[in-house]
Amino acid sequence: MTCTAVRRFRASFSYHRRKEAKHDESEIRAGTMPGVTQEQIEQARESDLFAYIQSHEPGVLKRDGANYRHKEHDSLVYVTGKDYWYWNSRGRRINALDYLIEIRGYGLVDAVNRLIGGDIQRESSYRKSAATSPPKKEPEKKPFYLPWARRCATSAVSYLQRRGISSDVIRRCFRNGLFYEARYHGEPVCVFVGKDDAGKAKFACMRSITGNLRKDVYGSDKEFSFCYPPRNPGSRHVAVFEAPIDALSHATLQDLEGWKWDGYRLSLGGTSHVALTAFLERHPEIKRVTLYMDNDFGGLTNARKIKAMLHEDQRFKHIRVSVNPPRVGKDYNEKLQHIREQIKGRQLQCRQKQAAISI
Repeated sequence: MTCTAVRRFRASFSYHRRKEAKHDESEIRAGTMPGVTQEQIEQARESDLFAYIQSHEPGVLKRDGANYRHKEHDSLVYVTGKDYWYWNSRGRRINALDYLIEIRGYGLVDAVNRLIGGDIQRESSYRKSAATSPPKKEPEKKPFYLPWARRCATSAVSYLQRRGISSDVIRRCFRNGLFYEARYHGEPVCVFVGKDDAGKAKFACMRSITGNLRKDVYGSDKEFSFCYPPRNPGSRHVAVFEAPIDALSHATLQDLEGWKWDGYRLSLGGTSHVALTAFLERHPEIKRVTLYMDNDFGGLTNARKIKAMLHEDQRFKHIRVSVNPPRVGKDYNEKLQHIREQIKGRQLQCRQKQAAISI
């Protein structure tokens, strides 16, 4: 099933769920729906969705400043100061009944019974009131510590140079504290660091120099993934990649080919859009996003998914989003190495011509 087909299926499924729910409500008003009454529906609508999720779906919410955000549906936010849920991608508020029907796929009767237990005489344990008990504390976050840096980073630098990364880009990473060499279980690794706006390390991922290890450091916050900054402050453009090595390859290609471009280069650290969404929330000045995902089925599908998500989210509707996979190779590091081979070939031909002329 294609990505477009999946979206159409989901939209159709959601539409038919809402249609079924409306039909059920019509039957209730007509007195033909067994099991629930109009009064029970109103009671379900007034149920405390925040308390319901904390009780039945622990761990699905994350703090977002003073508010809470749904991890599976990033545009669904609980506004604590005003005590309501707002679905940004749909541009409207929702209640507990909407949540179970439109997001969790319940029928109307099942959703009402889920929220109030099917007994109108019994006070719902999720009903909103001033006496509602305080929410449960979130599990304590894992402590984050950067791996101990080796004094000499020769192996890590050599590894990046073998991957085609320029010395200027490597030096800039060192200067900004975004890259260094460490050891993991005795194995030399490159460490790529992500920082918050105050310059404090919040994220780090390790890449083996000699093997296949790829691992986020324990306790890393994905919202502050690796980001190679622009040379000049105030950029309104962010380029998005799957891995730090691709971001650095793109920066090197710019130096080699002389592009007139200056922006952020953000690594997602995989395919999740968490890092991008958090970055855009911290940088409302961004006007353009370019997705430089891998040129394979997974990368292209994910790029289309992220583009659709940004378009649907009211917060990011002003942002122009484009998809630009590499035309050569699977990712931008493969493209970089291909370009370097071409440059070496041209240089060799030039030296051979010069040698022939001198003879």
